[in-house]
Amino acid sequence: MTPLLYALAALGLTAYVVMDGFDLGAGALHLLVAKSDRERREVIGAIGPYWDGNEVWLLASGGILFAAFPAILAVAFSGFYLALFLLIWSLILRGIAIEVRSHLGSPLWRAFWDVTFACSSAALALLFGVALGNVLRGVPTRETWFTLPLFSGWMPRSPVGLIDLYTLLVGLFSLAALSHHGALFLAWKTAGEVNVRATRMASRLFAIVSGLLVVVFGATAGLVHLSPSPLAAPFVGLALVGLLASRTLRRRASPQGERAAFLASGVFLAGSLAAVAATLFPVLLRSVDGAKDVTAYDVDVHTYGAHAMLTWIPLGFVLVALYFANLFRVHRGKVDADDHE
Repeated sequence: MTPLLYALAALGLTAYVVMDGFDLGAGALHLLVAKSDRERREVIGAIGPYWDGNEVWLLASGGILFAAFPAILAVAFSGFYLALFLLIWSLILRGIAIEVRSHLGSPLWRAFWDVTFACSSAALALLFGVALGNVLRGVPTRETWFTLPLFSGWMPRSPVGLIDLYTLLVGLFSLAALSHHGALFLAWKTAGEVNVRATRMASRLFAIVSGLLVVVFGATAGLVHLSPSPLAAPFVGLALVGLLASRTLRRRASPQGERAAFLASGVFLAGSLAAVAATLFPVLLRSVDGAKDVTAYDVDVHTYGAHAMLTWIPLGFVLVALYFANLFRVHRGKVDADDHE
C-alpha cells in the first residue's frame, strides 16, 4: 500500500507541474512575447480558461500528502515555512494580476499588473525548482523539527539554507523548462506576432533547457551524491524522447505540429519528475547532515484517511482529466484578443 500512496502523491505533483507549468511559463514570457496591450490580452486569453483549474492539482497533491503522510508533511511544512509564504504570495499576486489588469483602461494600471504577472509567474517557476532542489539535496533530519533559512552558504552541505549553488541551479532549470513549455503552448494557441515570437523563444529555450539538463544531472550525481535508480531508466528515456520530439515537431508550421510539440514538452516534464520519484523512492526527506533519511515506510499508512483516499482519489483524477479534456475541446483553436477585453 505504501508504494501506491507514494505513486499517487508523485502523480498529483507531476500533473500539477505539467498542467500549471504551461501557464506559469506563458506568464514568465508575457512581457517578451507580447509587446502591445492587445498582444498581452491575447496571452492572458490563451491561459485564461485553464490557469485557475490547473491549480486544483496543487491542492489535490497537498490533500494526498496530508492523508497519506501527515506527520512528514507537518515536518516539511515547518521546515519550509519561509518558502511556503513566498509561494503563497506569488500565487496571490499572480491571480490578482490576471483578474484585475483589464478592469481599468489606464496604461499605467495595466503595465503595473503586467509586470506583476510576469514576475510572480517567473518567481513561482523558480521557487518550485528550488523546492525540488532541496528535496534532492536533502534537509537536516538529525532533529525532530528543522527550519531552513533563506541562505546559509553556497555549497550543498550542512548547515544549509533554502538557496545554495545546487538548489539555485535546479531552480533556473525549472524556470527554463516551464518557460519552454509555456512558449510551446503560446505558439499553439496564438497567431500573428505573438505566435512568431513564442516559436522563436521556444527555439532559444530548447538550447538552454538541454544545456541545463546536462549540468543539473552532473551536479546531482556529483554534489549531492544521488545515483540514478534502475527504476528511473524508462522515465529518463521517456523524458529525453519528449524533449527531442518537442524540437522536431515544433518545426512543423501547422496547428497540429504546434500542439504535438506542446504535448511532447509535457511528456518531457512528466518523465523527468517520474524519474526523480523513482530514484528517491521510498525516501520523502533526504538527510543532508548524515542522519537517517525519512521514508514513506516510517509512517503508518493503514489509516482511515489513507484507505478512503485510495478509493476516491483515482475517481477524482478521472473526473478532473475528463473536465480538462472537455475544456481543451471547447477552447480549441487560436485565441482572439478581442474576446478577452
